[in-house]
Amino acid sequence: MSFLREIKHGSHKDLLKNISVKEKIDTEKLRRRILNGHIVVVKNYDRNIEPVAIGTGLRIKVNANVGTSPDFVNIQEEIDKARLAIEYGADTIMDLSIGGDLDLIRRHLLTLNVPLGTVPIYQAGIEASRKYGSVADINEDLVLNVLEKHFKEVDFVTLHASITKRLVDMYKKTNRLTGIVSRGGSFIYCYIVNNEEENPIYKNFEYILEMAVEHNVTISLGDSFRPGSLFDLDNLYYEELLVTRKLVEKAREYNVQTIVEGPGHVRFDEIPDLIKFIKKITHNSPLYTLGPIVTDIAAGYDHISSAIGAALAAYYGADFICYVTPAEHLSLPSKEDVIQGVIAAKIAAHSIDIIRGKDIERDYMMSKARGELNWNEQVRFAIDKKKFLEYRMKRKTLSGACSMCGSFCAMRLSKTNKI
Repeated sequence: MSFLREIKHGSHKDLLKNISVKEKIDTEKLRRRILNGHIVVVKNYDRNIEPVAIGTGLRIKVNANVGTSPDFVNIQEEIDKARLAIEYGADTIMDLSIGGDLDLIRRHLLTLNVPLGTVPIYQAGIEASRKYGSVADINEDLVLNVLEKHFKEVDFVTLHASITKRLVDMYKKTNRLTGIVSRGGSFIYCYIVNNEEENPIYKNFEYILEMAVEHNVTISLGDSFRPGSLFDLDNLYYEELLVTRKLVEKAREYNVQTIVEGPGHVRFDEIPDLIKFIKKITHNSPLYTLGPIVTDIAAGYDHISSAIGAALAAYYGADFICYVTPAEHLSLPSKEDVIQGVIAAKIAAHSIDIIRGKDIERDYMMSKARGELNWNEQVRFAIDKKKFLEYRMKRKTLSGACSMCGSFCAMRLSKTNKI
């Protein structure tokens, strides 16, 4: 029996109670939203980890990507990055590796106590390239075998199911500045163009859903035609969203928990209507956004550009933020890049959690400690304690205030009326 059927029949009461306490939501409301697809509980049946709930009315969750590239294969560094991401507040980790022993890398990351996501088409494409010479040589059996392997191990997977042969024909008639920026989407694109065949994931979607049910794997529907620049939010992307809607409906028929992935680069003023549109046509499925990134010129600072867009997207309904690091568009991120990416995404998420009535007590306690010049308490509530202490110790002052104002601290003057 599927997880959703078990919930419907009254099972997992302790799980629901634990989530409701953690998320500050009524247990019955939580149960209804899980059953109608507005909330997903991410955890593979076969893994002994703490599940993460994502969706309407819950805290905004943050995902951190790690993974090797063909040019840099250092498994230990990727493990270290994942551990740092969790330390700084990431709720989930995704393995995007395309270099080295992909199975070995995934096994190492599975030792971490958070939900792990993968993009199986990456491994299928890399294996096709290694065996046959080209990503375009992916075949249905290879795709399904890799999917089955991942479903047995991980908690959620991105499926590029919505890039169809019809949409590829449409894409050929567009004049996009950045083309296809989805790596998984580009793999499927090459397969469709070179073989003149339908997307094997789309073609076998019902069979794939049957595999997902067996292990309670959450499906994240990837957006292959997401805009990679502010000028590429076009009709093609909206056409893909219509395909995604049908895939959501089919997944719900099979009782498979489903997340919808959102856009990449979008103008700030276009985000509200786009997010509301996506949530509406996908029946309020949990929405997982990469940003959106709100300007194309912030290379080296895209974690900031992304956080701006993510906060706005979350305000209008996004539920799950994929971090973006300062290295986005430039290189494989370093450990420090990972930390900066997580912190930026956490700030965006927390700013909306406050509006959702989650964790606002922390801001109150920080403000109280700040007004009292209580530095020991302030560090307790800081989102980055190490950074807090680094700045605090860099320029010490004997006044008890910070070194910006010293003995002329405005808060002290306003409370004591004297220097």
